[in-house]
Amino acid sequence: MLFVVRLSKAIKDTLTITLKEYRLVFRDSGVLIIFVGASLIYPLLYCTLYKNETLYDVPVAVVDHSHSVRSRELIRKMDATPELKVAVLFDNLEQAKCAFERREIHGVIYVPEDYSEKINRMEQATISTYCDMSSFLYYRAMTLATNYAVLNTGEKIEVERLHAAGIAGKSAEVSVHPMTFEDNILYNNGMGFASFLMPAVLILILHQTLFFGISMLAGTAREENRFRSLLPVDSKKRHLLQLITGKSICYFSLYAVLTAYILGVIPRLFNLPHIGQPVALIGMAIPFLLATIFFSMTVSVFMRNRETGMVFFLFFSLILLFISGFSWPRSNMPSFWLAISWLFPATHGIQGYLKINSMGATLRQISFEYISLWILAAIYFVTTLIAYAWQIRSCRLRTAESGKDAVGLSNTITTIN
Repeated sequence: MLFVVRLSKAIKDTLTITLKEYRLVFRDSGVLIIFVGASLIYPLLYCTLYKNETLYDVPVAVVDHSHSVRSRELIRKMDATPELKVAVLFDNLEQAKCAFERREIHGVIYVPEDYSEKINRMEQATISTYCDMSSFLYYRAMTLATNYAVLNTGEKIEVERLHAAGIAGKSAEVSVHPMTFEDNILYNNGMGFASFLMPAVLILILHQTLFFGISMLAGTAREENRFRSLLPVDSKKRHLLQLITGKSICYFSLYAVLTAYILGVIPRLFNLPHIGQPVALIGMAIPFLLATIFFSMTVSVFMRNRETGMVFFLFFSLILLFISGFSWPRSNMPSFWLAISWLFPATHGIQGYLKINSMGATLRQISFEYISLWILAAIYFVTTLIAYAWQIRSCRLRTAESGKDAVGLSNTITTIN
């Protein structure tokens, strides 16, 4: 019976702390903007910016010194590709260079004077392409279109030569294409930039807004405490578990809704990859949120004011994006940065979400990321307990020292009188 009474009191205290934390969140406009505003707006903003995903009709210039039927046919084929648009013809490369520097075009195709003659003499002809490398998307569009046009032209020339040699029909086709080739692009059929980038960014938005919001709350608590302590003076170690649990319930319940919106609604709204099963997504999201919450609560102990979290927020955002392994294989990362990446829940969250939502993986197939998130959640829960216990002890020592100073001051005043 006594156990039931204590349990009910512990639950009541925990819920009281949860409600108090909710009041702190919704009374603090800055935290509310980070928790709710940023989580709602950032995914919409980023997905809208990258909505078109791929580049079409990139304007390029052509310098045709051949002026032959073959060169004009090659130019028409390049212009017919969805990636390129032959915007202008120039007489020389200097004119094309000036247009390139004015950003009127993003590439130049140069056809030499002997292009058609070499082909007629059964020699190897060359064309030159100058690509705008200020963006890899320009480079990709230029490379895909020119390769397609050149390969297609080469096949046609080969067929013409076979016909001239007396080989025609099916025999000529087999000679040109001895093997059939099928190009199957997995997980990102349209080769879209948003489909590649946004899944990682969505997880990072959850991680960083949650971290920044908790850090701001911790900084505010210190600023409002006369001892510059994170926790109130009357905090007790025996209430430590209820305190951490109550706070984490507040953050988890709030971000459970935001996670459903960011990971569930946004991909469908903008037609990003979303082939993952809801059970797998929910299963991964739970340890990810818990690990992020306890990680943020641990680090927030060292936040002296509201602005400190912004420094961490800005400093780690790009780093976390790069070391997560979505843009560069983790197998090719230096061991140091690979070890550092394991410390952040965002790394395992990004990898798990990519595999589930873009590749259709199950929880069993992402067992490494899933188990890693639970391990991080357990580790950071323990570190949060230790950090908060240390804060309570420090607060008590400062309170005791303040009391001694007050008594000493009172005795001094009495002696003087």
